[in-house]
Amino acid sequence: MLRTPATARLVAAPLATVALSHAPRLCYSTPAKSDLPKGPLHLLALSDLTRSDLYSILATATKFKRMSRSGVPLPQSLAGKHLAVIFTKRSTRTRVAAETSMHLLGGHAIFLSPSDIQLGVNESTQDTALVLSRLVHGIFARVDNHGDLLQLRTHASVPVVNALSDDHHPTQALADALTMYEAAWRVDNPAAAERGELPSGFDANLLQGRKLAWVGDGNNVCHSLMTVCGKLGMVMSIATPPGYGPKPSIVADEMMVPMITHHPLEALRGADYVSTDCWISMGQEKESVERRKAFDGFKVTRSLMRQGGVKDKAGFLHCLPRKKDEVDDDVFYSKDSLVWEQAENRKWTIMAVMHHAMGVGSWQE
Repeated sequence: MLRTPATARLVAAPLATVALSHAPRLCYSTPAKSDLPKGPLHLLALSDLTRSDLYSILATATKFKRMSRSGVPLPQSLAGKHLAVIFTKRSTRTRVAAETSMHLLGGHAIFLSPSDIQLGVNESTQDTALVLSRLVHGIFARVDNHGDLLQLRTHASVPVVNALSDDHHPTQALADALTMYEAAWRVDNPAAAERGELPSGFDANLLQGRKLAWVGDGNNVCHSLMTVCGKLGMVMSIATPPGYGPKPSIVADEMMVPMITHHPLEALRGADYVSTDCWISMGQEKESVERRKAFDGFKVTRSLMRQGGVKDKAGFLHCLPRKKDEVDDDVFYSKDSLVWEQAENRKWTIMAVMHHAMGVGSWQE
């Protein structure tokens, strides 16, 4: 398990302060401007970020959410800027989060569905990247093949951010991290939580040592959570049916997962949070009968969590949309369910990513 330096504990600036420079400065020294990366900032996987970068993005998301709830105007850091939102797969949360985020920071999102743009079909991905780089200030792409994102990054002269690919879902994992952080903060600050308050900053130590148990398909969300847990000093255990585990190449790259098992009860032991996802994603409909058979026994229920020995009041996460095969109503709609906060936090974390990538030009504020 990775340990976070004691100096990483953060103290938030006053609410009206937009700069957010307090978070990374207290975590790590900010690089000199001459050392900052040249060219556009891309985010295809969370391994693209340092720990300090991750802390900075989560600090920004925390700040923006608190500012908005308190009626403090958000910075117009994306005024006059346009984002191409390319979706080859539909999504409610990702699209709404991206479009509202751009609007609230003064920018504009242009949605491009498969009927508007077909990567590599009527026009090569290279040519699409070159054209869009002259028309917009950023590209937010939700694609089937991670290779499409690699091509966009290679040829674009504006930031390219992964809205989902078959290998990674970084903006979902960022939202999950913020959700788990807020839940941990509420446990430590019950009186403030009862008053409806939100964290005033991001404390990088708060999640250290806490455990996330993943029960289900070892998919793109699972891959991204492996990275975020490692960077936050969390423990992650993964239970999947045989043949449905995370990609060995990604596990080898991360080297942050302490246990991968085919037995849900083993993964659940001592968990602070339990997460699952769709068993049958878009494009896998022909495998539905086979997958339902393979995932028998992996449905998250109160009984399963109790038998597995999760911690009292363990939080439940699901990136949605949810099917009843994956989790029962007693868990999904319980007071310990975090799914609605998780869905909302897609907005604040995507907003933070766009603010840094398209507005600041650095993951550090």
